[in-house]
Amino acid sequence: MDMINELQEIFRDIFDDEELVISDQTTADDIEDWDSLTHMQLIAEIEEKYSIRFTTAEIKKAANVGEFIDIIAGKLK
Repeated sequence: MDMINELQEIFRDIFDDEELVISDQTTADDIEDWDSLTHMQLIAEIEEKYSIRFTTAEIKKAANVGEFIDIIAGKLK
């Protein structure tokens, strides 16, 4: 399974929406319920799944799902 599909499962779980489809371009503006609380839940779930930790700067820098994927991939190398 590729990373976008793995992240999509996390997003579907957090937002309780089995129909939710994300792409590299998906941002908080694209998902109605994406607020600061769900953002932190997403971060926590992603960190747990991949056994990584994001820095505050990385979290602030990532403007969309694709940029998060780039950061995750960099940490997994």
